[in-house]
Amino acid sequence: MKNILLLLLTLSLFSCKTEEKKEQITTGSESVSEGEVSNLTPAQKTGQEIFDGKGNCFTCHKPEQKSIGPSIQEIAKIYKEKNGDIPTFLKGKGKPIVDPSQYEVMKTNFYITKNFSDEELKAVEEYILSHAP
Repeated sequence: MKNILLLLLTLSLFSCKTEEKKEQITTGSESVSEGEVSNLTPAQKTGQEIFDGKGNCFTCHKPEQKSIGPSIQEIAKIYKEKNGDIPTFLKGKGKPIVDPSQYEVMKTNFYITKNFSDEELKAVEEYILSHAP
């Protein structure tokens, strides 16, 4: 009987879904989730919402570390240095300048980004560039 109870308890513990909690960082009177940039302009906030939401960009691009794709910080740095045009790239009309070896993987996401409005693309660009070192 003890073994059955132990087995049920173990199964119930491992079958529960856990939610990832973002660490809250307090800066002055603002509370900012880890990975977010504080003091974003309204356009940058909109860009972040698109980047993290319907764009699903956050899946492959993390703020400060390479994941599947280059970090947002690396993208911002290179696009600023080379005076690149992020909206043109996201429309599928620009050449890759950050990591050309990953272009084929990124190209599959153009079906999402090609449907963004010019304002949405500009907001995403402003959000990305807000991470430039």
